Amino acid sequence: MWLLHLLSDPDEAAAVVGECARVLRPGGVLVTTVDKAASHNVGSDIDAALAGRPVRSPVDGAARVGQYAAAYGLTRAGGARFRGHGQGRSPRSTVEDLRRGWFTSVPPDSALADRFARRLAELPDQEVRRPDPEFALQAFRKPLS
Repeated sequence: MWLLHLLSDPDEAAAVVGECARVLRPGGVLVTTVDKAASHNVGSDIDAALAGRPVRSPVDGAARVGQYAAAYGLTRAGGARFRGHGQGRSPRSTVEDLRRGWFTSVPPDSALADRFARRLAELPDQEVRRPDPEFALQAFRKPLS
């Protein structure tokens, strides 16, 4: 499931995991991304330029998702990581994301957005994408009985 990071309320995220647990057959497995927003921090100059921006507490944090799953009787069944091929950002594409509201904690037309846009505009290689993010998955199994 590639969904939990879109939710802002932990209770909503827990309810989504609960509904998945409800419809899983015994022995079935739920696979979901975790820590999605944090995965975009790849240690680049873009991340340094965006340092200090407000961030909301992630409802898809790995520990949190594990708690949601456990509350509905699911047990940890594994995990994996995968590269988001082609999802690395350039400074210019990051400004575009900033201006279209992709950074939900920074209003697109705010002075804060202007400040981050100026920092990003000062970076070299405006069209060069930085490393692709690496995303994390967790799997949870519904017991057989």
